[in-house]
Amino acid sequence: MTSRNMRGDGSLIIVMGRDATDEDNRRVIDRLEAAGAEAHVSAGKSRTVIGALGDPAILATLPWEAMGGVESAVPVLRPFKFVSRDFQSDDTVVSVGDVLVGGDNFAMIAGPCAVETRDQLFTSAEAVHSAGARILRGDAFKPRTSPYSFQGLGEEGLQMLAEARDEFGMPFVAEVVDPRDVDLVASYADLIRVGTRNMANFTLLAELGKQSKPVLLKRGFTATVEEWLNAAEYIYKEGNHDVILCERGIRTFETSTRNTLDISAVPVLAQLSHLPVIVDPSHSGGRRELVAPLTRVAVAARAHGVMIDVHAEPETALVDGAQAILPAEFSALMEDVRALAGVMGLKL
Repeated sequence: MTSRNMRGDGSLIIVMGRDATDEDNRRVIDRLEAAGAEAHVSAGKSRTVIGALGDPAILATLPWEAMGGVESAVPVLRPFKFVSRDFQSDDTVVSVGDVLVGGDNFAMIAGPCAVETRDQLFTSAEAVHSAGARILRGDAFKPRTSPYSFQGLGEEGLQMLAEARDEFGMPFVAEVVDPRDVDLVASYADLIRVGTRNMANFTLLAELGKQSKPVLLKRGFTATVEEWLNAAEYIYKEGNHDVILCERGIRTFETSTRNTLDISAVPVLAQLSHLPVIVDPSHSGGRRELVAPLTRVAVAARAHGVMIDVHAEPETALVDGAQAILPAEFSALMEDVRALAGVMGLKL
């Protein structure tokens, strides 16, 4: 339900009444498309909301509230339209395989930062699965600061992750770094991750919006919350509404941690957006002794999950060994997470 004949960037939220019929909704959508606007529909529990992007001069003058079933029509002033609470008041809940992320659901994502060998991956996967993790992490493509650092195993790594999924019954998340690899990663992964360096790779984001696998969008290490939500809008606007945000720390003047975990982003996003948000305590703190306390903080802030690096032999890790925790440490941490999640009304 989109039209590309755009003549402006005006936006409008049309709220349909509780008694509005499918025919009422269809008439509004047809009117929008006839006016050259894009129509995006959000069907909530009690009412439907139709978001519109188009020529502001046309959108503002058409008598929307005189149309049958329309309760109100409100201009949207935020630069991010469809990921905002204005467009959808109900929380988005994303399905990753059989795991729910969002709402009152808390997802524990864990595994090695990168797939190095089959034995390394399966050892970590077995450990985190036994401790209660629901989604396996492990990357086959690694964008690195140095071109001489380990860049990942590519498709071979994805094949190993698919084997681990079958063995342990855990859907997995893997990073994509190049728009040309979107189809490849999507053919294996249950959840596709965009790393911090690619948050503003708008070509990549648009490609991910055109495919059906859910997307985990990490915050850029120098990005504001608004810039982050605008990046999510690129994916959402192309038709993929299964987007999960990931706070992974931002670059500040502080040097005692790898990055500074902006835990305030979790409640801020809960006010601004309907998308679920998780926290990455491994990449934010950058040191294994910080992973447990930052995880507990994330649960207390009512994040919808955390993503943790776990490695059986961190001292031999090819990527980010300093922040990876041992399987026994992860198992102990899961006990804290279960207790805190119960207090916060979250379901693991």
